[in-house]
Amino acid sequence: MHQQKPITLLICALGGEGGGVLTEWLVDIAWASGYAAQSTSIPGVAQRTGATTYYLEVFPVPLAELGGKRPVFSLNPVPGALDGLISSELLETARQVGNGMASPQRTLVISSSSRTLTTAERMVPGDGRTDNAPLLQVIADQSRATQVFDMGEMARECGTVVSAVMLGAMAASGLLPFARQAYESVIRHGGKGAEASLRGFDRAFAQVHTQQAQTALVSSLLSNRELSTPASHGLEADLAHIFPPPVHAMLALGYARMLDYQDRDYADLYVQRLQQVLRAEQLADPALAHGYATTREMARWLALWMAFDDIVRVAALKSSASRWQRVAGEVKASDGDLLQVYDHFKPGAPEFAALLPAGLAARVTRWDRQRVAHGKSPWALPLKIGTHSVVGMVSLRLLASLKWLRVRGSRYATEQALIEQWLAGVVRSTQTHWQLGHEIALCGRLIKGYGSTNERGKDNLMHVLAHLATGAAFASNESRAAAIAQAREAALADEAGKALDQTLVQHGAPARPVKAQPIRWMDNPHRKPRAAKAS
Repeated sequence: MHQQKPITLLICALGGEGGGVLTEWLVDIAWASGYAAQSTSIPGVAQRTGATTYYLEVFPVPLAELGGKRPVFSLNPVPGALDGLISSELLETARQVGNGMASPQRTLVISSSSRTLTTAERMVPGDGRTDNAPLLQVIADQSRATQVFDMGEMARECGTVVSAVMLGAMAASGLLPFARQAYESVIRHGGKGAEASLRGFDRAFAQVHTQQAQTALVSSLLSNRELSTPASHGLEADLAHIFPPPVHAMLALGYARMLDYQDRDYADLYVQRLQQVLRAEQLADPALAHGYATTREMARWLALWMAFDDIVRVAALKSSASRWQRVAGEVKASDGDLLQVYDHFKPGAPEFAALLPAGLAARVTRWDRQRVAHGKSPWALPLKIGTHSVVGMVSLRLLASLKWLRVRGSRYATEQALIEQWLAGVVRSTQTHWQLGHEIALCGRLIKGYGSTNERGKDNLMHVLAHLATGAAFASNESRAAAIAQAREAALADEAGKALDQTLVQHGAPARPVKAQPIRWMDNPHRKPRAAKAS
């Protein structure tokens, strides 16, 4: 007796990711294999904005066996009646599950673990990303089975689009009654890009086909919130001997970053600073109850601060071979294509002063402030550099070679002095109370961005150190640590700083001082000149 119900599948993608192409592929495969199929779509408003959903129904019995009958298909998905849901983005998967589309008794969910940040997530000064853990838990709870992996990264590695990877995952899942050759055939008929699409298809097919038990998969994804590198990747033997294994992954990343940013001496300074934290934590937590959590966090945030952005760093990143390869991959340029890349820069007086000795830097900064005080805009040098040209690339490489000048500049000295203050606060507080030191170490999150954002983060950190870590009176070290944590989260949640000031005052510390801003006087272009009086 034939099954009388179609196989139902909801395809979810973001605009421009090829959800429509995937749907067309599946319909073509069905008809080419002798099965009846029908699809409907609800596209997004434009490329890369909003979700695009496609609904597919496939009758699981070949037309040749239906005796001339034709199945009747639905136009829209019914919540809880899906056999499969495949999605290119984790939050979109969770959204569809939250709408009741998936069923724990029926639905197979195949989803990418990659995220495209929402506008609300991007607006938060700190880490505004939605935590993946509850999303994965909801998906696992509301599905019969799940297959989750990073489809976006797999597509980039194969040089193809995510729809080809999604097709491979569908083929390996066995949800639809088609042979693998039918899937590969429809890709081959796609013309340009077929080879890359087949690579992505094959990788995804192997990934899903060989994936381990679902519980092991979900637990690994829940713990994999940050990109990590194994200790054996780039970590020298002597460093592995000095630091405990829980620190190795982050230490390897930080040490490699210091070597790339400056030189081995700078990387050794990073290690020396981290050793101070390690010794303090070993004294504060001899039983290792916290697994060297403070040292791990310092390995992360110390590396990011020590590799502060300046014009030398920007030039090095813009002229790197990996960046050119990434741009070429994003625009899908082939060997015969002509690719031109123009980079726009607008360095101002602070950027140039950063590479000068303190005396000269002060003169340049003072001159720029006087310009602003007289109603002029801060001085800046707009540049448009063709990175694809020999002159443009040589210019950037020459600027990137000025690492030797960086360590002699005024900003380097300023940054190192602030880092030492923060480091001393972490070490001193850790020796007093582990949680207190850990919260101060996490305040390294405040240092991010460039320009005014970076300066504001450093001011906030120094104010917390001066008035919460050692200033205001608290009943216990636990309450002091809690106050620092609240101040840090307030600073990350509110770029204007009002929440931070309220938190500081709440705990008996002064609000941040108001910075003086120069008044700019400008002529009114619409004002008519006064008429001269007759004598």
